[in-house]
Amino acid sequence: MNWITNYVRPRINSIFSRREIPENLWVKCDECGTMLFHREMSDNLNVCSNCGHHMNITPRERFQGLFDGGIFTEVSVPEPLADPLQFRDQKKYPDRMKAAQKATGEKEAMLVATGEIGRTPIVAAAQDFSFMAGSMGMYVGNAIIAAAEKAVELRRPLVLFSAAGGARMQEGILSLMQMPRTTVAVQMLKEANLPYIVVLTHPTTGGVTASYAMLGDIQIAEPGALICFAGPRVIEQTIREKLPEGFQRAEYLLEHGMLDRVTDRRKMREELVQIIRMLMHMPPPVAGDLPAPSPAEPTPVATTPPSDQTS
Repeated sequence: MNWITNYVRPRINSIFSRREIPENLWVKCDECGTMLFHREMSDNLNVCSNCGHHMNITPRERFQGLFDGGIFTEVSVPEPLADPLQFRDQKKYPDRMKAAQKATGEKEAMLVATGEIGRTPIVAAAQDFSFMAGSMGMYVGNAIIAAAEKAVELRRPLVLFSAAGGARMQEGILSLMQMPRTTVAVQMLKEANLPYIVVLTHPTTGGVTASYAMLGDIQIAEPGALICFAGPRVIEQTIREKLPEGFQRAEYLLEHGMLDRVTDRRKMREELVQIIRMLMHMPPPVAGDLPAPSPAEPTPVATTPPSDQTS
């Protein structure tokens, strides 16, 4: 053993050895299979730059791209009972909650915030499909009520981004009770003459579409979003018939009058600003701000020196 074996050879091996590439640097598009750099995906709001496929995006990432400068203030939501039914399937309900919180870094399946988009103040709420499939439980019901109350208090419109697999079965009938509770919260906004805009994202299914997700004054959807109560596979097995191409997708629902708009996520912010300012009777949005004029300096007054008096 000498310095060549102990130092030189390991050094050479480390220089010429193949470096491992982190797995999270590239994302594969689910639709076209294109490999996309993670920074490019983030800048593009998780929309494939090759085919335009809209992938899942967390509420926090969505709000960072939605609000001016990515600045928003979270609204506190009352905490419900942790495990009201002592439910257990393959895992205990609290264990599933802890696993979802660890995986997503969020407390629950909905985030509520206040802020401005295009200098237009709003209240926004968004569901997180990566948190137990965005299922509607008591916390989600409390979050929508908190968002509606905050909107009425501040006299602001409410924009809700839905993404859910339905009611949360671990909370049983208590989760289904959120359907009438959230319907009453939406009615609060209507009585206060405040706009309620719903943006349906992929997927929005189950009891969510039977309550707050389909009660908006304006219904907008992202391209290709699945929007339904019962999924197409369940319907096909029930009626034993083949469904039309694109059935229950956003474009199909727009064609059949169930939606007002289908808007690309990258253009959603500008469209929301225009719609909100119109509904709130505000002046049209301004594309850019000019710098404030500098204070005018006083114009110097010319003075003539006194002439010498001669005697």
